[in-house]
Amino acid sequence: TLLLDEIGELPLAAQVRLLRILQDGWLERVGGQQPVHVDVRIIAATHRDLAAMAAEGRFRQDLWYRIAVFPIVIPPLRERKEDIADLARHFAQRAAIRFGLPLVMPSEEDLRLLQSYDWPGNVRELAAVIDRAAILGEGKRLEVAKALGIGLPQPGRPDQQRSDQSAQPATGPAIEPLDQVMRRHIETALAVTRGRIEGPRGAAALLGINPHTLRGRMRKLGIDWTRFRPS
Repeated sequence: TLLLDEIGELPLAAQVRLLRILQDGWLERVGGQQPVHVDVRIIAATHRDLAAMAAEGRFRQDLWYRIAVFPIVIPPLRERKEDIADLARHFAQRAAIRFGLPLVMPSEEDLRLLQSYDWPGNVRELAAVIDRAAILGEGKRLEVAKALGIGLPQPGRPDQQRSDQSAQPATGPAIEPLDQVMRRHIETALAVTRGRIEGPRGAAALLGINPHTLRGRMRKLGIDWTRFRPS
């Protein structure tokens, strides 16, 4: 059994090759001399509407018919918030093992915050948020609010749409400049991953962003990733 994740991103030329393998049961290795027989069952996953893509010519219809034997549609996380608590506990356990931290489970307040969020990035975003919360909490707690960015002023909120004339001096705690917060956050991730940027255990995956994006932010902030590599 082979899981093909994000099959909707497969180029059309590669779709042709995959279809041929599924139909004929043979493949040729790169640089190989003889075809190899394969007996494989495919489980394909995607966040795209493959039926619509096939109708538009962006996904091969014959491949769609081949893999769509028993489709299972999983609603987005925002539509099944009853799953968030169990998922958060699972990711908290994984984060403790992954980063060598004491196990800290999400509190009731943590779960309330998680369930109030819309999760545009679905389960992967939830996993990244729990990872960040574990690192920021340093094994003492899960800093879910900080990981979600809660507590910072939100643009467009009615209670903050005040004129300059009626604005009152802030009496709460001082808010750090965004670059300073971002620098500390990135450096924490680099320290945990020992300077590794790419890969499933890299800083980019931990922060939930693309490695290219992370490198761009590091250049802008003047962060030298080599300082975090083991000597």
